[in-house]
Amino acid sequence: MITKIKDKTQVKVITGNGAAAIAAKLVRPDVVAAYPITPQTEIIEQISKFHATGEMDCELITVEGENSAMNVVMAASLAGGRVFTATSSWGLVFMYDAVLATAGARAPVVMVNVNRETPGIIAVSSGQQDMICTRDAGWIFLIAEDCQEIMDLVIQAYRLAEDYEIQLPVMVHYDGFYLSYLSEGVDIPFQEDVDNFFLVLKDQPERTKLVPGGKLGCGSHGILGGYLELRYKHMAAMERSKDKFDLIDKEYEKIFGRSYGGQVEEYKMEDAHVVLVGSGSMCGTIKTVIDKKRDVGIKVGLLKIRMYRPFPSEIMVKALKGKKAIGVVDRSLSFGFKGGPIYMELKAFETQLGGSEMISFIDGIANTDITTANVGLMIDTLCDLAAGKDVREVTWVCYPEANEPDLPKNGRAVK
Repeated sequence: MITKIKDKTQVKVITGNGAAAIAAKLVRPDVVAAYPITPQTEIIEQISKFHATGEMDCELITVEGENSAMNVVMAASLAGGRVFTATSSWGLVFMYDAVLATAGARAPVVMVNVNRETPGIIAVSSGQQDMICTRDAGWIFLIAEDCQEIMDLVIQAYRLAEDYEIQLPVMVHYDGFYLSYLSEGVDIPFQEDVDNFFLVLKDQPERTKLVPGGKLGCGSHGILGGYLELRYKHMAAMERSKDKFDLIDKEYEKIFGRSYGGQVEEYKMEDAHVVLVGSGSMCGTIKTVIDKKRDVGIKVGLLKIRMYRPFPSEIMVKALKGKKAIGVVDRSLSFGFKGGPIYMELKAFETQLGGSEMISFIDGIANTDITTANVGLMIDTLCDLAAGKDVREVTWVCYPEANEPDLPKNGRAVK
């Protein structure tokens, strides 16, 4: 059943993959490159249906593999088209060289990546390892918490990617299996409102693109000093994307009535003594446990990362400064370091946090669920740390056997 709400949206129960497919339709892409892989396949299936029934007016190119998919959308984007594709795990790894080339060419491609563990252990299981493996490819990374945010982030991603001051590819991530196949009510914007949201792009200078008979070098070899200039401008554009994304979030609220806070979402952070930092679908569970802990007087909050690349360090430091204890929850590993990858990145700014203690929690990898009990354990551990008790620097919540039993009696996190 579909219902109008204030003539702005339609509410329909759909999967996370369904939300991504409908959002792709609403942005009116010129070219879609399609190749299936679990748990992303449903996106391509639905787009194929939209295309076959005439609901989606685009060139749908069914390629022979993910590497071809990225090359197709990169080329179409450089020719001035709006493009879309989707992948997951092994597919993202297979297209890695083209992912790098797309970023280097500053092609404003938008792709959905449905997070899943990457090759190494042959398994079809959830985890954010594929995201972590490509975090330094030069793309902007956005992470969705639920099906509604998938819908909204895909639409917002195009405003960000195609902004004249940005012109960078954007990858929208969401947790495979937990969100890809989850069905919940989603407000689906009307086509007219989405079109109006993109009108601002028509008023900006036309971006550089390939024109038949014209001259344009893309991915040229041997430009030496020019290469340094391109790299610098790429980095500068990524830094500009932080404030730009915050503005886009506010503009989105004016049209669609939904705002998420931009780069990060702060949940009950103002008076929090202890804080969990997380991303993706785990945040819904964390919010539920926080509410229960608050009912018994524990002042705990959540800092949810929505923009992961570029890393929102300035706004995160501002939100976390002075908190007694901070726990970063990673759904992936940083091989060569004890702690999770987002934890290790935030550690780089530890001296700016005003003496806050920080520890790492690893949970939700290899298809393990981040349960309310697990979150409760994390919060209890943070409370112990805030009270000066001995706790581990790194806790494998999903695999307790990995946690060493001996702790030095120093009243601080184990280093």
